[in-house]
Amino acid sequence: MKYIVFAIVLCIGFVTNAQNSFVIKNIKVFDGESIIESTSVRVVAGKITAVSKALKTSKKDTVIDGKGKTLIPALSNAHVHAWSPLSLKEAAKAGVLNVMDMHGMELYQGMMRQLKDSTGYARYYVAGYAATAPGGHGTQFGFEVPTLSKPEEAKSFIADRVKANVDHIKIIVEPWKTTLDKATVAALIKEAHKADKIAVVHVSKLEDAIDVLSNDADGLVHIWWDKELSSDQLNALTKSKTFFVIPTLLTTLKAFESMGAGANQFLTKTQLLAEVKKMYDEGIPILAGTDPPNLGINHGTDLYKELNLLLESGMPIVEVLKAATSNISNAFSIENTGYVKPGYNADFILLEGDVTKDLNILNTDKVIFKLGKQVK
Repeated sequence: MKYIVFAIVLCIGFVTNAQNSFVIKNIKVFDGESIIESTSVRVVAGKITAVSKALKTSKKDTVIDGKGKTLIPALSNAHVHAWSPLSLKEAAKAGVLNVMDMHGMELYQGMMRQLKDSTGYARYYVAGYAATAPGGHGTQFGFEVPTLSKPEEAKSFIADRVKANVDHIKIIVEPWKTTLDKATVAALIKEAHKADKIAVVHVSKLEDAIDVLSNDADGLVHIWWDKELSSDQLNALTKSKTFFVIPTLLTTLKAFESMGAGANQFLTKTQLLAEVKKMYDEGIPILAGTDPPNLGINHGTDLYKELNLLLESGMPIVEVLKAATSNISNAFSIENTGYVKPGYNADFILLEGDVTKDLNILNTDKVIFKLGKQVK
């Protein structure tokens, strides 16, 4: 005998069933790439099977009226540090169903990754231990981490991360502390690519960003603080390189606030935003990340603040939405997420109003689905 459990969602005013199969009619969709006006979306067993204006329904279908609402892919956060399952739950409650961890304890990460199919938790993609120098950034958090001092150690470091089943490799270049030298960083990137892993690098100086990108880093997980990128430098980087940038603007600006007058030596907010727009205009994919829990940033709704900063930089609102959806799925090769398209997971957010015109809609009533089931 089949039991059907109905969840009544008062804030939106519709009903879904426990079999995670339904149709949303007359809905405005941002599909991860573009906007589709007044279409219909069919979900069967947690997967999107159709997105079509001509979609037909029968009396057997559970139908949700999407008039006046917007459907967008579930969000992702490209830079987090999640120390417990509570962080993954906080993310999911905000519609952030995929998080990229950039340094943590591999044993606990392995256990937390097992929550990937649980409705109330974000999926967890990890770098394991970040590559850093003895006494360097990443060694100060109260747990033992492996470190490197020379290029010859890169091969074994990457091999150990592969054994730990990491999704990507994180490398730290932080000159305000003891840091890895250029040769070791280059060797780590090379070994990561041999192991079919992307290599992302923490930087805070423009010189280091240019150097690691010249050595084929796949992405930067912070923006530089110290200097503005010249047009010649930008042209040289983009001429033959493909890479992405996670600016972590919210983190950077909060760090500046904590420094007080000490931040005067660094770029202003206006200059930082201009650096982002400069890269976006050159076609460099911009990814949204917030680096929680640093500086009190949460794993959920603070991502909306990062999106508003990207919007403030001058990026079009659709491109800002891509920064937290399809851009991250593409950059980190996350399967079946980041889009509202046939064949993809039914991971999406149903919003009251039009978020493609006003990002602040994210802060209002919404219903979040993971594999077609409502995230409570």
